[in-house]
Amino acid sequence: MTTENKAAERLRISEIFLSLQGEADSVGWPTVFVRLTGCPLRCHYCDTSYAFSGGKWWSLKAILAEVASLGARHVCVTGGEPLAQRDVLVLLQQLCDAGYLVSLETSGALDISQVDPRVSRVMDIKTPLSGEAGRNRYENIGFLQPHDQVKFVIGDRNDYEWAVAIANKYELSTRCAVLFSPSHGQIAARELAEWILDDRLPVRFQMQLHKLLWGDEPGR
Repeated sequence: MTTENKAAERLRISEIFLSLQGEADSVGWPTVFVRLTGCPLRCHYCDTSYAFSGGKWWSLKAILAEVASLGARHVCVTGGEPLAQRDVLVLLQQLCDAGYLVSLETSGALDISQVDPRVSRVMDIKTPLSGEAGRNRYENIGFLQPHDQVKFVIGDRNDYEWAVAIANKYELSTRCAVLFSPSHGQIAARELAEWILDDRLPVRFQMQLHKLLWGDEPGR
């Protein structure tokens, strides 16, 4: 076996842990989180900057064994930006083959078209206040399926109006669920909720359940 083939069987991982899913359609379910190391973006509100570097190399076999040991049906592959490591596509496929309900949290800045179609892709569209709106890969929208989700993290009124315009332009609510989330510590959740109700938006308001339960505690 060549060195190149050996490298293709591993991923750099920041942490693997069991928690409750805090967001998206599977919110509240016990979920194993596989957090990959590395991200090409630097969003101003990022709460996982510790995953930008470091981590340890895990073989795919070891990752699958650790996931199995934690005993949950739901698995969320996250980051960082998981798609920055190409071999995550193999991991996602193997998790699906093993019978897990798999979700992928991605920034939306990288190509999602090669992700196993059984995976529920939770794709951010970065708003202006993130500082990374210029990195949005809008061609990804064409690959979205009904079981996928698009997420906007809203930091202020300008972010909100921008997100509404993007959602309307691409008719996102006809493709999949659209999630609006208040940026933690930047905007009052109630304020965002009232804007959504006032405008009768066809979007789902969500708060981060894990933040309510554990704050910024790592691995929760």
